[in-house]
Amino acid sequence: MEPVTPDPAPRPPLAGLRVLDLSTVLAGPNAARYLADFGADVIKVERPDSGDSLRNMAWRDPRDGTGLWWKIVNRNKRTLALDLKDPDDRELFLRLVDDAHVVIENFRPGTLERLGLGPDVLHARNAGLVLTRVTGFGQDGPYAGRPGFATIAEVMSGLSSISGEPDGQPMLPAIALTDEVTGLVAAFATMTALHSGVGQVVDVSLLESLFQLMGPLISLYRLTGEQQPRLGAGLPYTVPRGTYRCSDGRWVGLSASADSVAQRVNTVLGVGDDPRFATFAGRMAHREDLEAIMRAWCAERTQDEVLRTFTEAEAAIGPVLDMADISADPHYAARDAIVELDGLPMQGLIAKLSATPGELRWIGRPLDADGDDIRTRGWG
Repeated sequence: MEPVTPDPAPRPPLAGLRVLDLSTVLAGPNAARYLADFGADVIKVERPDSGDSLRNMAWRDPRDGTGLWWKIVNRNKRTLALDLKDPDDRELFLRLVDDAHVVIENFRPGTLERLGLGPDVLHARNAGLVLTRVTGFGQDGPYAGRPGFATIAEVMSGLSSISGEPDGQPMLPAIALTDEVTGLVAAFATMTALHSGVGQVVDVSLLESLFQLMGPLISLYRLTGEQQPRLGAGLPYTVPRGTYRCSDGRWVGLSASADSVAQRVNTVLGVGDDPRFATFAGRMAHREDLEAIMRAWCAERTQDEVLRTFTEAEAAIGPVLDMADISADPHYAARDAIVELDGLPMQGLIAKLSATPGELRWIGRPLDADGDDIRTRGWG
């Protein structure tokens, strides 16, 4: 019998794609990270003196003091320290541009041009290059020159105006929501531009990326003058919907966004025959009554009992999980949603491809760790 030769590992879908990541902190580097996760050769370019400030931001790995965010956001990338104002470093950068497919940057508009590396210069070297530019407000418009941070996008996109308790302050998300969303938007837009086959500039802003998540709220206002109010954990078009405290002090989240689900929820609550709650319009009109029933029902039962009862009724419910819960959750484990890379637990790949999966190869590397190799061999 002939020996069986194992199939070679599938080639990552973006293998051969060459990306120069000039961006810093989160949104731009996240875009490059998603490309790297699926096989792109990403060279992270940093200032020689200090590198990307993300290296030292927020929580640090107790083993070596490096920022945890750095190790995750810049995984799968090679690192190169360049001073773009230095003639020799600038020339090396341009040589890399010659054979690159993508450059990602998030300088304030006009900065790349002042460095003598604007789109005209880069496209003169490489006509097919996709230059992805990530900023707070975009490359033009009256706010283009303003400093752009996620918090500003969150308050100016409409998100904060609908977040929080009805009579409370507008709230901000407790995570870097805008940077994470914009990273996905920029990665998608970059791949769209690459698919076009035409060298071009991709203009992505924090503000518009988050504004896209507002759904029909601008349509509603422009057509009717109506605005979505702040409802805490509630939504104006789903009742009951929110988080509910159980008798053991633990919490659950529930949504009854479809009539069929709402009917099953109402039956569990003992109000399945109440005409006030039989229709969408009725539930909206009697929101507080139904929410009060839901809160009281959960308050009399443990989280396990609440989850079991609603799950058996095929209602949409889940426990409110913190990171300790998630770390022990069997579904996260089964999906490889948490992986270890070089001993560091982190999120796994953002999507699963059946034939050409992505791969996590290494965590964010030390400053200029690959500099000698890149200076000698270029893209290699």
